[in-house]
Amino acid sequence: MLPSTPEGEIDKLAATNGWDVDALYPSASAFVRDMCASLPVSAIDGASRPQWLAEYLKGDGRAVLEAGIPKLCPTWTKTLKEAESGDYEVWLSNGDYEVSSEPKPGEESIKPGPYRIKGDLKNCYWERLTRSGEIIDNNFASAAREITVTIRPSDGLFRSEGCDGVWKPVS
Repeated sequence: MLPSTPEGEIDKLAATNGWDVDALYPSASAFVRDMCASLPVSAIDGASRPQWLAEYLKGDGRAVLEAGIPKLCPTWTKTLKEAESGDYEVWLSNGDYEVSSEPKPGEESIKPGPYRIKGDLKNCYWERLTRSGEIIDNNFASAAREITVTIRPSDGLFRSEGCDGVWKPVS
């Protein structure tokens, strides 16, 4: 019998509904507790908190987090709602991103607009490309504290290499 605690309620709900959690966790409540503990520092890893959480809203993880976050860490309920809706700020690290006005969660894409990266930027290279791969604009910064790039709707791809930091939309 499970205890009548918030953790016990979540574990009972998971057992009743047959929700599976990652084998790393002994229970559904342990999974939720780990997500709650990880959210405060998740933005350090290069993703906004809702963006980071959205990666775990797959399969039964979604049901477990929907049931668990409001009970075990209600502070993060707003972040959960943003992650579920897909309406959140997307942060980007190094890589290739297809330019799309309607990016889909989990895809390597970027909305048009201005983006900024800050920090101790050494050997940071970025480029905007056409859909056929021709360079529209690019820059290599051997040393900078801040770089701003405006991605245009007509761009096909944005590429960033060697930039230690996170590209965030400029409001």
